[in-house]
Amino acid sequence: MSESYLPLSPIRSAEILCVGTELLLGDIINTNAAFLSKKLAALGISVYHQTVVGDHPERLKAALEDAYGGRGRPAADLVIMSGGLGPTYDDLTKETVAAFFGRSMTMHEESLTRIKDYFDRTGRVMSPNNAKQAQMPVGATVFPNDYGTAPALAVSDGHRTAILLPGPPGELEPLFCEQVTPYLRRYTEGVLVSRNIHLIGIGESDLENRLKDLMVGAQNPTVAPYCQSGEVRLRVTAKADSVEEATAMCDRMIDTIKATDAAPYIYGIDLSGIQEAVVQHLTAKGQTVGCAESCTGGMIAQMLTDVSGASAVFKGGFVTYTNEMKEKLLGVNPDTIDRYTEVSEPTVKEMAAGARRALGTDFAVATTGYAGPTGGTAENPVGTVYVGIAAKNGSTALRLSYSATKSRDYIRTAAARRALMELLKIIRE
Repeated sequence: MSESYLPLSPIRSAEILCVGTELLLGDIINTNAAFLSKKLAALGISVYHQTVVGDHPERLKAALEDAYGGRGRPAADLVIMSGGLGPTYDDLTKETVAAFFGRSMTMHEESLTRIKDYFDRTGRVMSPNNAKQAQMPVGATVFPNDYGTAPALAVSDGHRTAILLPGPPGELEPLFCEQVTPYLRRYTEGVLVSRNIHLIGIGESDLENRLKDLMVGAQNPTVAPYCQSGEVRLRVTAKADSVEEATAMCDRMIDTIKATDAAPYIYGIDLSGIQEAVVQHLTAKGQTVGCAESCTGGMIAQMLTDVSGASAVFKGGFVTYTNEMKEKLLGVNPDTIDRYTEVSEPTVKEMAAGARRALGTDFAVATTGYAGPTGGTAENPVGTVYVGIAAKNGSTALRLSYSATKSRDYIRTAAARRALMELLKIIRE
């Protein structure tokens, strides 16, 4: 199909419109909106709204009208839609968009052939209703789908553009990266590049207080904090004519932030998490680590093994949830537990030392605590976690205190991240 209708002006703003009643019911988590927002931002396209609509033509039409300036809203140049391109009777996204743009539907023979070939390759019988997926609005730009049966497409009247993508992320994501991105690049001005500074051991409010003047004054690049369980991320974003120029602008701002009193809390740039920094440092030094976990229940081991290449530095770990296993597997002295309890500094230090000894590693990290909602004592209430680190020169321990109102998952996740941060400090030393 020829590209007979194309955007006539730059695409600067967009709305994401996800279609599917299952999204509104909470049956499916809407990961598409987050993915599309990041990709559009990288193209220099500002996303002002995200909307979810059920499989209902009139509501979908109303959402399109709003996106393009209805009810006093700023008009988006582009609406990116996901979902509703299937073969069933309620998959009406294409038909609704065609009617909105005043287009009739026609059979796209190339898409029909590709759909038939897809069924032949997978050894399945094509149902007659699958031919519906090859029906396209007249003048649409079609993006072939190598990952499923529903092609993606773009419809434009020169001033308003809609891009329709299949709902499954396994189809939407590669289609957007491989075909939609090159299409949009023809109509965008400049690029956005974001880099992330990862910090741990400092709260979002404290960090903002330290960097408030810098963040308020930063225009391009911008600097914005984001809080996660147990750590903070600073996103530095620059807009420029090229990726290289925008990256250089981000790098200069990162150097400025590294020169502030927030520097001691920075553990890396553009990492998947604290675990990647630990693996990188251990790899560079040719050292190894193990772990012994109680309240975190294997989270530290999982985080480390999520990193590619961790097998070179992570030897293994213990989940010693009972006192019996702390004594039997790690060699924790029963008298230590009797005197100080299993949630204490002496106990966690012996846990770390025992894991290091048993695994023959350079370092070992251990945790014990009360993640809640039950448990705790007057001295160590729910939210108390002890972290122990064992190294060649002995064992150290740290007491962490989280609010008892925090969820069990939050306390466990935050403690695991903080334990890795304490491990990283000692590795660096």
